[in-house]
Amino acid sequence: MKDVILLPTYNERENIKIIIPEVLRLWPRIFILVIDDNSPDGTAQSARSLMNEYPQVSLLQRQNKTGLGAAYIEAMQQVIQDKEVRFIITMDADGSHAPRYLKDFLAYGSEYDLIIGSRYVRGGGVAHWEAWRKLLSRFGNIYARLLAGLPVRDCTSGFMCIKRDILARARLHDISSVGYSFLIELKFQLINILGARVKEVPIVFQSRQEGESKISNQIISEGMKAPWRLLKKRIWKQ
Repeated sequence: MKDVILLPTYNERENIKIIIPEVLRLWPRIFILVIDDNSPDGTAQSARSLMNEYPQVSLLQRQNKTGLGAAYIEAMQQVIQDKEVRFIITMDADGSHAPRYLKDFLAYGSEYDLIIGSRYVRGGGVAHWEAWRKLLSRFGNIYARLLAGLPVRDCTSGFMCIKRDILARARLHDISSVGYSFLIELKFQLINILGARVKEVPIVFQSRQEGESKISNQIISEGMKAPWRLLKKRIWKQ
């Protein structure tokens, strides 16, 4: 059996040179699929260089930047075809998700279908965030949790470990969010529709190591709309 990390990238050339060796130093048997949306900074070239050094690394190079959701869906559909895969892990490439937490993910994997790295359970938190961003994240999670009816405290976490078997049953193309709201909709499908057994483990979310934040007004707007779609699905049992 093997475990695969999905690492979506856009202009993360320098960051993947840090995060991939760090992950493989701790977990030399894990596989990493870099999903690059045709980054103009040469992220794909950096990934290919790392592939020469680490045979566990592979690259899914997409032609256009169509959002985090589309990138994850394409990668997930590819990976779930391999029945040797046990867990699929979603992880940011910018250093905000520390590889040491993978130990907790894999430890709980036999008991749960979905493990979420959570900032908002006891022991979790964020480091070096501005006050406005902390408020936005807190409010966004309460808002999403109430409307979507999710029994978790960190609905927007992008650091997750999912059993391949349950992800293979998800209707990924029913997820309409293209940005970070994809993460909320995926949790909704796995937990509220497929009945995934879920566990939140505490993490401290770090500020990105290099480059600029991907947060935009469009992402915030989508994040406000997506929970209402999920409320409608709850009401109409869609």
